[in-house]
Amino acid sequence: MSLLVVRARLITMVGDDLGYTEDGWLHAADGRIVALGSGEPPAIADAEVVDVAGAFVAPGFVSAHSHLFTSGARGLGVDSTLYGWCDSMLGLMAHASPEDYYWATLHGSLDFIANGTTTAFDFTDPRIPWEPMVDGAKTGAGELRPFAHQAAQIDAKADAGLRFVNAASLDDAIGSDDEVVDRFGLVVDHCASVDPDLCLGAAIMGAVQWSPRPNAAELEVAVMRRYGVINEAHFLETREEVELQRSKFARYRDAGALGPDLVFGHFIQTTPEIIAEAAAGGAGMSWQPASNGRLASGTADLPTIRAAGMRVGLGLDDQACTDVADPWQNMRMGMYSVRAATGDPASMLPEDVLRMATLGSAEVLGVADRVGSLEPGKLADLVVVDPRSPDVGPLWHPVRSYVLAMSQRNLKRVYVGGVLAAQDGVPTNPLAARAVEEVHRRMPEVAARGGYPV
Repeated sequence: MSLLVVRARLITMVGDDLGYTEDGWLHAADGRIVALGSGEPPAIADAEVVDVAGAFVAPGFVSAHSHLFTSGARGLGVDSTLYGWCDSMLGLMAHASPEDYYWATLHGSLDFIANGTTTAFDFTDPRIPWEPMVDGAKTGAGELRPFAHQAAQIDAKADAGLRFVNAASLDDAIGSDDEVVDRFGLVVDHCASVDPDLCLGAAIMGAVQWSPRPNAAELEVAVMRRYGVINEAHFLETREEVELQRSKFARYRDAGALGPDLVFGHFIQTTPEIIAEAAAGGAGMSWQPASNGRLASGTADLPTIRAAGMRVGLGLDDQACTDVADPWQNMRMGMYSVRAATGDPASMLPEDVLRMATLGSAEVLGVADRVGSLEPGKLADLVVVDPRSPDVGPLWHPVRSYVLAMSQRNLKRVYVGGVLAAQDGVPTNPLAARAVEEVHRRMPEVAARGGYPV
């Protein structure tokens, strides 16, 4: 299968001004980008020619931090910060079956694709259901659910056609050290059974922040080394118990976890010393500005973090704490929140957040060899965004207008592997209509099953 896109405003994310090229063309075949350029396109026999008539063509967005199983739980916990919101949303999902998780995850994955996100780092819901926090840690009193709960979430992302890195908790509140390490192998094996162009890798959902085990960091490092996976840890997110949170940074440092394979998710309640140590160790960060605002968690110190040299990716987080899976909203909220905090417009520019939301996220996740930019040899994941439908006026600085003035109304097409995956906000996946029906039927049943007040 071959695709030739012509008359495009290309944003490749490579080179000066993020590789912006007017009157560009792109050729993709067998799921990957073959060539791209400007001016007269080549004549390619049997190619599907798509004339975008001056629309932007840019990489599909890469979310560096997501929880796709929450797609049926939007609007909950709106008057709560992180832990109260978790009690509300995850308390509901604690009563869901593997089939419920499958359809909710499929619904969330298709929502991402329809909104322009073609790759996601996704945290599967742990096998131990959500427990209330006591003194900054989980109680460890839950029961280990069957692996089918996690397998269903992996299968749903693959069936949606979303590219993903699949992260799973170690659920270290249950089992011996050896059992915890061995159990993660189930995740690795199941991911390996999926098309490698869809499942881009397995990863750990770092949980030292909440683990009741004093050796949680050492266990995570043991799993990282044994299976060769990265670790993204929810860390320093909420305003509650800040000093207790910060004290746990030493656990990662002392366990030898700091390095390119460790990503700190959120990383809001930092200190200059913690930032300096994390940067010196080579760790990265995923930034979720929309959910950080929704949960009143705060604004991460991006100027200091970037000046220290940390790699930063942008994450949409989940539909239950951003409610709308809109990458343009997320970019703008991030840029505006930093500017509001610093008083300096130059502290975060449109091109900064666009890079974080595409190639920057891919780099943080270790998948930049496959996604995040439009380059020959990479997977042909791209969005077509029309600045004249609706019209936004003259494009004085096209790349900046792409961030500042575009919205879901302008997003016309999404391609994954050179194949049309969504058009005008509607997924082409044959399971899409059923996913909507299943989520609307199942989620009230889940609530009733648990006697859950929604």
